[in-house]
Amino acid sequence: MDSSRASLKDVRRLIIKVGTAVVTRGDGRLALGRLGSLCEQIKELNSQGFEVILVTSGAVGLGRQRLKYRRLVNSSFADLQKPQVDLDGKGCAAVGQNSLMALYDTLFSQLDVTSAQLLVTDNDFRDKEFRRQLNETVKSLLSLRVIPIFNENDAVSTRKAPYEDSSGIFWDNDSLAALLALELKADLLVLLSDVEGLYSGPPSDPRSKLIHTYIKDIHHCGITFGDKSRVGRGGMTAKVKAAVSAANAGIPVVITSGYAPENIIKVLQGKCVGTLFHKDAHLWALVKEVGPREMALAARESSRRLQALSSQDRKKILLGVAEALEANENLIKIENEADVAAAQEVGLEKSLISRLALKPKKITNLANSIRVLADMEDPIGHILKRTEVADGLLLEKTSSPLGVLLIVFEARPEALVQIASLAIRSGNGLLLKGGKEAMRSNAILHKVITEAFPGTVGAGLIGLVTSREEIPDLLKLDEVIDLVIPRGSNRLVTQIKESTKIPVLGHADGICHVYIDKSANMEMASRVVLDAKLDYPAACNAMETLLVHKDLVESGGLNSLAVDLRTEGVTLYGGPRASKELDIPETHSFHHEYNSTVCTIEIVDDVHNAIAHIHQHGSAHTDCIVAEDKEVADVFLRQVDSAAVFHNASTRFCDGARFGLGAEVGISTSRIHARGPVGVEGLLTTRWILRGSGQVVDGDKGVVYIHKDVTAWSMESEKREVKSEE
Repeated sequence: MDSSRASLKDVRRLIIKVGTAVVTRGDGRLALGRLGSLCEQIKELNSQGFEVILVTSGAVGLGRQRLKYRRLVNSSFADLQKPQVDLDGKGCAAVGQNSLMALYDTLFSQLDVTSAQLLVTDNDFRDKEFRRQLNETVKSLLSLRVIPIFNENDAVSTRKAPYEDSSGIFWDNDSLAALLALELKADLLVLLSDVEGLYSGPPSDPRSKLIHTYIKDIHHCGITFGDKSRVGRGGMTAKVKAAVSAANAGIPVVITSGYAPENIIKVLQGKCVGTLFHKDAHLWALVKEVGPREMALAARESSRRLQALSSQDRKKILLGVAEALEANENLIKIENEADVAAAQEVGLEKSLISRLALKPKKITNLANSIRVLADMEDPIGHILKRTEVADGLLLEKTSSPLGVLLIVFEARPEALVQIASLAIRSGNGLLLKGGKEAMRSNAILHKVITEAFPGTVGAGLIGLVTSREEIPDLLKLDEVIDLVIPRGSNRLVTQIKESTKIPVLGHADGICHVYIDKSANMEMASRVVLDAKLDYPAACNAMETLLVHKDLVESGGLNSLAVDLRTEGVTLYGGPRASKELDIPETHSFHHEYNSTVCTIEIVDDVHNAIAHIHQHGSAHTDCIVAEDKEVADVFLRQVDSAAVFHNASTRFCDGARFGLGAEVGISTSRIHARGPVGVEGLLTTRWILRGSGQVVDGDKGVVYIHKDVTAWSMESEKREVKSEE
């Protein structure tokens, strides 16, 4: 299912409007094949439990063709030599409506379906009692699986020029269909036309392209309409007006071809057929069409404006973002649920869907974590060291933003919020590329966050990259982008490292180990193991391999841990030793990240054997020992070369928020710059500021270097100044 069509999955009541160009052939006669196909689709939908309402055109055209024939039969040769007067439109409507309904009745009867005719005029809708009765009648018909067929009663319409006049409540069958969609509370409106959908120009022009999703800001002024319908009143212009009207009221609309068989069914299956109109369509596209370089430059410029603000103003921006997230929680939830539904539809793995879903209270928790970040000491311009280089020459080493970050992350919407808040706190510009499965969630979160920025900073501070094709171009911008942080598979990280000159920070895999020593308290070991595996199996800091000391085989400790895991629904695989001992399948590889309720168990001889196993098969992420023997624990803590090493604590503690960093952009297994959970400090570099009074080098003739560390004295002096001001 196309992700933008996920909203059509829950449709129950739909209105189908069929145009004159679909009902009739080029010579004005009825297109029996197309009508038959339409009726068959409606029969199928009716049998599946859909409530289908039909709005049909074609009566005037059909009546005109019949009356022309009748006039020809009744005319003398002399009459035919005279100028022919146009036929009365109302008379054409009266004759055609009778013929059209007779045909629908015949076709539906052959399919064992009952239809009902409802003729309306725009004046009818001015009467509240009429509208109430209309709803009651339609409700009654639908409960009996009868297909209501609506048409404007042109034969008695009071409009002066019913085929040209656009005054009144509705003025053609397209606008009637939109009105009925609102009045009868339809879930979907399908407008059938003689073309595939809305094109950027006349469909006959080879340069015109089909627009799959109509976005007003992009398409409203850029479409060139061709001629109006060859037989009806409106054509595509009328359909677009009706579609926009209904979509703005919250009813999705699809304009598609009535010539192609099964198109209505394909629409309901979520396939990318025709042109979709939806009130939230603007959230599914870039707010502004800009190239990768322009996006990166905008992020740099906005980051410099952010850095120029006071610490208090930067704090206000973060607090404003937190409030905006909570205020838009319902909208965010709707978009996220659409992403989750689309992921389930295509059969995405449960672990990936778990990461994709924003669970209850998640927005509140994210907002609170942003507030914690806002209350932390401002990291920008923090003086790390002061040195008196020479008399009257003071050197300061200060913290400074890195510049512009490019972060490629998995389909995990909460990561976008965490990364964005860290970028704001650290004064960095940011370019984000999230997983395509979270397209709608990322779009709404990006919109909510950037709309909370003041004009002095600008929404360009955080750019959202929506296409994978843009990544190679971004990776070439080493003069604009300062750091790339990829979060994802080993393959992704390797590809990015090989494709760019920009420094890359991150980790590829989260293969975390828990080693249970023979000295371990087994009750504690069980708690730590179960939490490390089950607290959030899809997380990168979840346990993937359990290593158990060989003595625990004899004591029953190994079997007890295996039973505990199995009882909680964990699937077990073993190494060569554990698979034989526990009679479980042997793993195909120790270097495997399950991200689900699966783990590997292996037996090791001692702590040194465990360390060797971790170094050979691990990913240098987070590893843990459970032991009461302090000497053994100290050996493990000193020698395991991972970003985070724990003693008697779950690997799930390896997290920026839990470490008190406020949030994290990821967990780095690199050994240069930041390592472990990367919070604000990991997104900073340093600058040197030298304050003098006219000193010059001049071959160092007149300079006496003292290089005195005055950091502590200066900071104490500043504190006294602050207190005196208070």
